[in-house]
Amino acid sequence: MAEGIGARLRSARERSRLTILQAAEKLHVDPDVLEALEADDFAVLGAPVYVKGHLRHYAELIGEPVQSLFDLYSQSTRIPAPDLTRIPKPVPDDGGRLVGPAILMVIGFALAGILWWGLSLSHRQWLRTPSRAVPITVSAATPVPQVNEAPATTPTHPPAPAAQPVRLSLGGGTASPEVHAAIAPAVASTTAGRGQIDAVFTYSADSWTEVYDATGRRLLYGMSTGPATRKLQGVPPLNVMLGNASDVTIEVGGRAESMSHFVRADHTARFLIAADGRLLAAPRKNGG
Repeated sequence: MAEGIGARLRSARERSRLTILQAAEKLHVDPDVLEALEADDFAVLGAPVYVKGHLRHYAELIGEPVQSLFDLYSQSTRIPAPDLTRIPKPVPDDGGRLVGPAILMVIGFALAGILWWGLSLSHRQWLRTPSRAVPITVSAATPVPQVNEAPATTPTHPPAPAAQPVRLSLGGGTASPEVHAAIAPAVASTTAGRGQIDAVFTYSADSWTEVYDATGRRLLYGMSTGPATRKLQGVPPLNVMLGNASDVTIEVGGRAESMSHFVRADHTARFLIAADGRLLAAPRKNGG
């Protein structure tokens, strides 16, 4: 029977004549991390990217092949496919097939009755409403369009004075308050776009990398194999997480930025790249 990850790590450490405390001191990690790896208790170490990072550093210390351990870890975390043959099939209910159409028919009749009642009521109110004159006052400064059916002729009467308003009345009856027309200028609206920043990631060794911009767009996600250079562009601030930060350098706007104070004991780092190129501490999640 093939050995598991924890058993292989423990055997290799013992061959190297190291204790858990000595190995943890060399890797600058908590001894609980190495104990969890040797016990195959990967859940306490967090996301798979952190588990792989600890596996890589521990395997390199004690001389175990890294890729072989990664393959075993991928097999152990693979989710089995569900057994679709065990899903119970629903039993058809013949008695309930007529309930749906009957309910729809009742709702249809109810809506038709409400619509007919509303139309008849509005028609009766319209017949009972008396017509009233609506006086409209138009300033002489605003031209009033005219439609002439006959050819234009020389007017026999002089035009009304410029200061005198022209009153148009529709129908007869009691006069209501005057309505004055007004013209308002149109106002144009513009939308300004959000600026972006450029960042260059240079890798001297393999490192897991995740980068998101302020809009939530994923700029980089996965294992970056070194040596390599990646150029990114996004809306600041950029949210960065590195699995092997010690082998990565960053330039923002052509200027190298130091992230040494963000690197943790397990060689991972998480920070923000602001609009002015500075590296800032990322907000903690769930109190972590």
